[in-house]
Amino acid sequence: MEEPGVHKTKQRSEEEYRRLINRLNRVEGQIRGIRGMVERSAYCPDILAQVAAANAALNAFAKELLCEHVRTCVARDIREGRDETIDELVSTLQKLMK
Repeated sequence: MEEPGVHKTKQRSEEEYRRLINRLNRVEGQIRGIRGMVERSAYCPDILAQVAAANAALNAFAKELLCEHVRTCVARDIREGRDETIDELVSTLQKLMK
């Protein structure tokens, strides 16, 4: 069982790290763009279209991260008999589906 206040970490391959950071950089750029639109008093539907695009990009990041988590951490823990990982996964999915 994990100690209180101790957080798990994950070693990521260079490729996984690069893919995730690239996605986050795109999302960050989209958010800055939305802020700029608000500052320039852009038309509401135009801003909302960009918000939808940013949400889709963030969801794509979450899907990629979740898939990698299941393939690596979850699979490893199940093979090692740590069934509590299934509860953690279910909790994570519930949060993502709100």
